[in-house]
Amino acid sequence: MADSSSTAINIPESKSTKSKVGHVAYAATTKAMARKGGWKRGVAIFDFILRICALVAALAATTTMGTTDQTLPFFTQFFQFQASYDDLPAFTFFVVANAIASGYLVLSLPFSIVGIVRPHAAGIKLMLLIFDILLVAFTSAAAAAAAAIVYLAHNGNSKTNWFAICQQFNDFCQRISGAVVASFIAAFIFIFLVMLSAVALRKH
Repeated sequence: MADSSSTAINIPESKSTKSKVGHVAYAATTKAMARKGGWKRGVAIFDFILRICALVAALAATTTMGTTDQTLPFFTQFFQFQASYDDLPAFTFFVVANAIASGYLVLSLPFSIVGIVRPHAAGIKLMLLIFDILLVAFTSAAAAAAAAIVYLAHNGNSKTNWFAICQQFNDFCQRISGAVVASFIAAFIFIFLVMLSAVALRKH
């Protein structure tokens, strides 16, 4: 008597079917990695552009403050009225800090280029992030200290006998004010670089 139950027949999967499935999976993975790498490469390019902008701002602050010197036209044989950036320690610290920031930005450009070529390299981004955080504190402190002196130069302080010298040394005050603005721009760009690097590292 014949068995009425149905018999399941296993059909082995052909090699061509396995190959096709593997190829589709590999193509999907490659496409996803390319899309992710393209996003990280775009962030790295933006990072490089921001570093050039910060370099221009820091160099402008350094050269402007470092070449600020004004002598009033009226002086006698014994007295000469002159204002120079190195008369005040805060301005000297400002020049040194922005010069260090400029040097660091120049050295960081090759690493930023490596980040464009290899967008998945997390070690380079982490190194730049650490140094960027240090430079945020450094440039912010220098700009804040110089800004306090610029404020006193413009407005004075009668309680401490600080006289507003900008009415006499107008060119001097304009140059130091411009240098402080440039330094704050560099500091804000450093802050943005830190945020950008943190986002890129979080997406790894």
